[in-house]
Amino acid sequence: MNNVFLRLAATAAVGLSLGACHSNNSTSSETAAAGGTGSAPVLTPGPWRGVLATQGQEIPFLFEVKTEAGKPVVYLINQGLNGEERLRCEDIKSAGDSTTIRMHAFDAALVVRADEANKLKGIWVKYDTKDPYRVPMTATAGAQTLFPDQGNAKTFAFDGTWKVTFQDENGETYPAVGIFDQDGAGPTTATFLTSTGDYRYLAGKAGESDLRLSTFDGSHAFLFTAHNGPKEPVDITKHYAPNTLFGDFYSGKSGHETWTAVPDPKAKLPDADTLTYLKKGESRLNFKFPNVIEGGSISPTDPKYRGKVVVLQILGSWCPNCMDETNFLAPWYEKNKARGVEIIGLGYERSGDYAKSAPKLRNMRERFHMGYDVAFAGVSNKDSVAKSMPQLAKFLAFPTTIFLDKKGNVRKIHTGFSGPGTGKYYQEEVAGFEQTVNKLLKE
Repeated sequence: MNNVFLRLAATAAVGLSLGACHSNNSTSSETAAAGGTGSAPVLTPGPWRGVLATQGQEIPFLFEVKTEAGKPVVYLINQGLNGEERLRCEDIKSAGDSTTIRMHAFDAALVVRADEANKLKGIWVKYDTKDPYRVPMTATAGAQTLFPDQGNAKTFAFDGTWKVTFQDENGETYPAVGIFDQDGAGPTTATFLTSTGDYRYLAGKAGESDLRLSTFDGSHAFLFTAHNGPKEPVDITKHYAPNTLFGDFYSGKSGHETWTAVPDPKAKLPDADTLTYLKKGESRLNFKFPNVIEGGSISPTDPKYRGKVVVLQILGSWCPNCMDETNFLAPWYEKNKARGVEIIGLGYERSGDYAKSAPKLRNMRERFHMGYDVAFAGVSNKDSVAKSMPQLAKFLAFPTTIFLDKKGNVRKIHTGFSGPGTGKYYQEEVAGFEQTVNKLLKE
């Protein structure tokens, strides 16, 4: 997951804090927050549209309820540049009048109850924060679009590649590349690439001069809005290029940033292979972390890894970009491990307590069928990574991928991961990974 998510932690201290993890189970307070009394709600099979109410905004998302083996299963649906993803949520439990839907691999849930015919109301809860993170939500059954039709026959041409600058509430900025694919009268899919990852699958609606995009993966809820040209009041001391987009980025309960964008088909980011590097005089990484399979430890000098190409995946179970990379790495490893290559996952979690964090990494390992070793390495922040692997300079993002040659030397450090929601950039990401491994295997 990219460092932007960590940056938003500072502006959304309650919602995206990096504090200790809390219980995986919904409490009576969450059940009470969902409201109501009576029998447990029925999740009617079929399509649904949910809405999260936060910061005076509505963040819509789509999901589908199916019956599998006689039990309800919920699929979060996110559409993007490369089709759609369907995140399967099968851990669903009812108590009293409320039903708790665990959010895929993340430590979060929707706690809902019936509210009139074919409607639900409740809350979205994140447990991996100092205090449970709650956002009101509603849902309505039936096939629907993310955003209502604005009724404008004419729409501004948002389609294409844009040079983007985000600015947080402290005035700090960071660059991005916006990719928008507009379909005729308004339906739009998109993503934003940053130096430390991407904003994954985004979909929405374009209007005469406005754009709205959203996504919800169960752990993060994003809303991007944009307007062609500045809205009142206009700062007359500034010069604005034609077709400049002015936008807002709302994240969860309290994260907020602004952004501007100008058309630029050649827009690109700094080389992801140059952002993090070894300190002068260093050539190897020396670490020994506890295996999430209790009773052992993992070090790159272990006999298992000697004479092999080793890929280190710095990750977290809380990180959507890490989920994207793992979805690629897990099957890739099964197909290629016989060639003399190993992968080690180094997990950095919300809590520094092994007893709390190791089960989350074990759950991730099982859910994504990670056949390679995974260790618990520390707390999910840049300082923790720097302390646990002091040979690294300027660690920036989760995930970061480090390539070791057959002698154990660091040969390449790649910051971030462009996932399948980025379209062609994902294909380039995969091709670059395979090219690096193939080169090291031939040596």
